[in-house]
Amino acid sequence: MKFRTATRADLSEVVRLLADDHLGGMRERYSSPLPEEYGIAFDGLQRIGAEVILALDDSDRIIGCLQLLILPGLGSLGKQRAQIEAVRIESSLRGKGLGSKLIRHAIERARQRGCRLVQLTSDNSRQGAHRLYERLGFKASHVGMKLALD
Repeated sequence: MKFRTATRADLSEVVRLLADDHLGGMRERYSSPLPEEYGIAFDGLQRIGAEVILALDDSDRIIGCLQLLILPGLGSLGKQRAQIEAVRIESSLRGKGLGSKLIRHAIERARQRGCRLVQLTSDNSRQGAHRLYERLGFKASHVGMKLALD
């Protein structure tokens, strides 16, 4: 298994993983061809310096992904931070430690990019994911809120 940054050619496999759970199945549209919105969003992430890191198995099949954003900030003496979102491991491979490896790799990438903090968001219903993040040292230190505009 190796880690690498996704390319636009990987977009279909990334969306497949995003749709591969109960929440993603309700909000993603994995089809062929993919809806144009995914390509537009991917290009936008590339413009702002986001990295989508993928785990690959021996047969070069994408089995996990996450979105890693590097964010500048003024607070905490200008501390740069990393934001992790959209963490997915292929459903048939969950519970094998791949999520931990993927998150640890993302943390190291953030450290190499000069980040002093890594934060993430996770839906309230993802209790298993919360336990994973806590085992990796994350603390539920803030209350997050969202406002849907569509």
